[in-house]
Amino acid sequence: MNKNKIIYYIATVVLSIVVLFSANMYFFKHEMIKGAFTGLGYPTYLIYPYAILKLLGLVAIWTPGFKVLKEWAYAGFFYAFTLAFFAHTMVEDGGQGTALVALIALAMSYIFNRLKNKQVIKSNN
Repeated sequence: MNKNKIIYYIATVVLSIVVLFSANMYFFKHEMIKGAFTGLGYPTYLIYPYAILKLLGLVAIWTPGFKVLKEWAYAGFFYAFTLAFFAHTMVEDGGQGTALVALIALAMSYIFNRLKNKQVIKSNN
């Protein structure tokens, strides 16, 4: 296994852990998350759909062959994590660290996925 694949898988696993942790919180610690969403100024009716979309995004990222859906998932996560970072920064609740870790893992996963796929294309020629 080459270096690009290893970095891709490590970054994608870190990304997945962060997303799965947050989706778990949305489903099983709903009252706590309601308070957090209210504190950030977000409507609470978004909690369950947001959790489901996060899980679907992970499915798209991990499933080979869903190239267009994978790009959309990466874009959706980019916007979600960027907005989360700034929302937590503005209310000064200290939650921006997790969003920053997610953004870094997302960027590394995306970049090394592209490099990994480029490597596969070259080796097939």
